[in-house]
Amino acid sequence: MKKFVIYNSIIIFTVGIFSLGGICIFFSVPPSNGEELIEVITIKPGASVTRLSIVLKEKKIIRSRHFFYFLARLRGVDTSIKFGEYQLSNRMSSNEVLNKIIRGEQIKYSITIPEGLTLVQIAKLYYKKGLAEKDEFIQLATDSEFAASLDINEGTLEVYLFPDTYKFIRDIGARNIICCMVQRFKEVYDEKIRARAKAIHFSQRKVLTLASMIEKETANAEEKNLISAVFHNRLKKNMRLQCDPTVIYGLDAFNGKLTKKDLNIYTPYNTYLIDGLPPTPICNPGMGSIRAALYPAAVGYLYFVSRNDGTHYFSTTLSEHNHAVNKYQRFSRKIKSR
Repeated sequence: MKKFVIYNSIIIFTVGIFSLGGICIFFSVPPSNGEELIEVITIKPGASVTRLSIVLKEKKIIRSRHFFYFLARLRGVDTSIKFGEYQLSNRMSSNEVLNKIIRGEQIKYSITIPEGLTLVQIAKLYYKKGLAEKDEFIQLATDSEFAASLDINEGTLEVYLFPDTYKFIRDIGARNIICCMVQRFKEVYDEKIRARAKAIHFSQRKVLTLASMIEKETANAEEKNLISAVFHNRLKKNMRLQCDPTVIYGLDAFNGKLTKKDLNIYTPYNTYLIDGLPPTPICNPGMGSIRAALYPAAVGYLYFVSRNDGTHYFSTTLSEHNHAVNKYQRFSRKIKSR
């Protein structure tokens, strides 16, 4: 009898050791060391760990749905599953899979917002990427109360949506995206920039408005300070800025070709007809244009005309400018000169 008890004890102990070993292997060893299988798993709000374990087993990400459920219960995280999109692999152990999900390490989608876009253009980019609804984005960005909640008292957030590369999870929503972009603006528009603006007697709105004009006038980094100099010099001489992009911004419809008729349509943005800067920025400028607005080149230029190759010819006198217009624009019907 005594030998029987000892024998049974040995069997139970041995089985226990092997069972524990199997559990440890399940928890720590990936289900495959062969061909890697990568799956995008979408966990919907309210999904249970039971349902999740079934999906993971069907996708061959885990060895056993029962052991996965047991692992989640054992760790006390069976109610800590975060919904969203996850990229998982059969090269990951069950512990690694579970850790990723309870930490909320969702797939992040990269999106680059180019410099010089308008609010509507930015909203369209996020919509095409599947990250935000276009109409909701525009509505929030033009909501004065929402803007005030972000310490922006301009009534619109258009110029504060800083162009940069961002990474967002799928379900982040328009509100969180806008908050991130505005926060990025506040990071780059730092104390050094504020001090420089104060030194040249420019308000933040004035800096951003001029920067937006520079942004739309040229993509050539080497010319931004020269374009800025023309506008600064004209402002000092009380000359109208005659900036085509501001005219275009003010038009209800634009077919891609600016005409003399367009230049005679009065809007608050027609800098051929109004003095000084337009009432608001016309796009979201990048840091290069913001710096150019604050640090114009030390030149006396008052005019510039496109060479039709991405660069401009700059002039100090009207006669020189007219000669340049005749040289570079005689074969072009588009108005490019100042």
